[in-house]
Amino acid sequence: MSRIGKAPIAIPSGVSISVSDKNLVTVKGPKGELTQKVDSDISVKEEDGNIVVSRPTEQKKHKALHGLYRALIQNMVVGVTDGYKTTQELVGVGYRASNNGNILELTLGFSHPIVFVLPQEVKVSTTAEKGKNPTITLESTDKQLIGQIAAKIRSFRKPEPYKGKGVKFVGEVLRRKAGKSAKK
Repeated sequence: MSRIGKAPIAIPSGVSISVSDKNLVTVKGPKGELTQKVDSDISVKEEDGNIVVSRPTEQKKHKALHGLYRALIQNMVVGVTDGYKTTQELVGVGYRASNNGNILELTLGFSHPIVFVLPQEVKVSTTAEKGKNPTITLESTDKQLIGQIAAKIRSFRKPEPYKGKGVKFVGEVLRRKAGKSAKK
């Protein structure tokens, strides 16, 4: 049996979970509301203040979906209670980031600035301190959405392996290469 799928999801205080007839799971909490459509084969029930996800058979497809939907519902519960936060830094001379509401403007060494409009569910803030790399902080209740937005921002200028210039996650360890060695 799936180790992840069989674990019950504890419902914290202040969070309400409802499952509709069409297997649409809605989680409401202090930070917002999230919904997720669950496959019709997988059943989601509330028992003793916990959410229990179960599957009908031991088929490979059902095993995979069992763990997947349990993890997605757990991420929704954590999102509406605590939220998710991702921080990225811009490494490189002249690299800058600024935001005006949900519009992020990046200067990443191209001939033009990159203007990126973020969805309303994601809050963005930028900081630029002297002597430190500029940082972009993304906050949201939806783990999938914040990960997708962070990956998109990183794709504008991926860190290169020689000097490490580009957009990287804070704490990310880059694999560095040695450059050309001088002739003797």
